Amino acid sequence: MKRAPDNILKWLLSGDPSIQYQTSRDLLDDDNRELQKRIAIAGWGKTILSARKTNGHWGDDFYQPKWISTHYTLLDLRNLNLAPKNAVAQETIQLVLDAGKSDDGGIPLGPSTTNHSDVCVNAMFLNYASYFATPEKELHSIVDSILGEIMPDGGFNCRSNRSGAVHSSLHSTISVLEGFFEFQKAGCKYRGTEIEKAIKSAEEFILMHRLFKSDRTGKIIHKDFLKFSYPCRWKYDILRALDYFQYAKRKWDDRMSDALEILLQKRNKDGTWNMQAAHPGNQHVIMEKAGAPGRWNTLRALRVLRRYG
Repeated sequence: MKRAPDNILKWLLSGDPSIQYQTSRDLLDDDNRELQKRIAIAGWGKTILSARKTNGHWGDDFYQPKWISTHYTLLDLRNLNLAPKNAVAQETIQLVLDAGKSDDGGIPLGPSTTNHSDVCVNAMFLNYASYFATPEKELHSIVDSILGEIMPDGGFNCRSNRSGAVHSSLHSTISVLEGFFEFQKAGCKYRGTEIEKAIKSAEEFILMHRLFKSDRTGKIIHKDFLKFSYPCRWKYDILRALDYFQYAKRKWDDRMSDALEILLQKRNKDGTWNMQAAHPGNQHVIMEKAGAPGRWNTLRALRVLRRYG
């Protein structure tokens, strides 16, 4: 795809510093670190950071309540692209690690869940902990716990160690891919061959479903997979999947074509994409209004099209 239209770029560059930075980096090839520094001192980033409590956490606990818990707040800050060496994020991640791990080496959701952890939460934790430059050795047991949950079909399902799920979930699988890729991107080498194999099988799991279709019937698995929300939280949709594939610099695969066609169909006449749905729950900031053009979805769609358009 050619350069995004000037009016759309101007609109994106008038948004929050996090949007400005990622637009500059991903659409204009200018990794403007001065813009990135502004994320912590203005706009959404400043608001979220200022909501941190004196005990070093957000919300009531690591995972409660959604979406203002420490866990989802750190995920938001990572997705804003706050500077990786941010001391506040690093301190809070260390607090979580110091609180102890579940018997399987993962991050417990609370004091009563020490027997096993949740593969989705572990994957999201691995994602933001790797991004915020957590020492690799602190993450080894989390990698172990995730690799121990790989399903026979090549993907992952957070219910595998709770209710005996036998088929992978697109929700869980995309979170694991994001976590493992960020771990690799940070230069971490632990169990590298196994992680690479798991990434390939997980990507194949998504591709064999053409990103949103049953591999048996060809029907849409769930209509919500075609609704673009942001922040995504733990939930899967085809824009999140396409954005992962472009971020990981994967080659075009024809099995992406149905999802890309839907992405193009959802583009507004003015060249923007709407924020289609919001996930109910507490929020530090409301970044986008459902039903209106959204900068996050427009930015993400444009960087997908820049690679695959």
